[in-house]
Amino acid sequence: MISYITGKIRSLSREPGRAVIIAGGVGYEISLPAYVYQSLSNDGIGEDSNVELEIYYHVTDRQPKPMLVGFRHPSEKQFFEQLIQVEGIGPAKAAAALVFPVSTIASAIETEDLGSLQRLPGIGSRAAQKIVATLKGKVAATALLQDAGTSEPGQVVTASDARSEAIEALVTLGYRPTEAQDKVDDVIRRTPEVTDDLQDLMREIFKAQVATQE
Repeated sequence: MISYITGKIRSLSREPGRAVIIAGGVGYEISLPAYVYQSLSNDGIGEDSNVELEIYYHVTDRQPKPMLVGFRHPSEKQFFEQLIQVEGIGPAKAAAALVFPVSTIASAIETEDLGSLQRLPGIGSRAAQKIVATLKGKVAATALLQDAGTSEPGQVVTASDARSEAIEALVTLGYRPTEAQDKVDDVIRRTPEVTDDLQDLMREIFKAQVATQE
């Protein structure tokens, strides 16, 4: 099973999103959701460039040919794995649907924005409703994912309780440690009842961010 790959891009196509990556002398054909392809393009990554991708590997008895789907961030792969748990949405359909960053799609799920979800290729009204019913409350952390930014070197958060786990999660998602701590502490001050539940804490952090953007 392949979960990660690093190598040189031999070929890259937009439609369908696909890359052939040479790693260890072997060429791997990898499906790329539209937003992943665009992310690579925005960073000037193309043929003959070196690249690192998180890989979702799928193979079944009915589909013996392996399907590899590439992502640039572990949180994107995790969201994809959550999305394919929704009834009627398999890996191929999910990969085709991801034309927006996963943070945008997760935000639509958490806010029950069915209209935005139906803008995804292959996702109709019924599928959008199933996605919300299955994943709402479970993807708040993904909705907070930053498109850019890294944690400051030398600062490590110890995950010993829900508060520190939430801070660590935000740092992993691209927030600065001080910014992450401020967001978590602000939510705890306003809603102390969520202090000991990581999922509730992340959901309230997401709600607070949405409120500041309105």
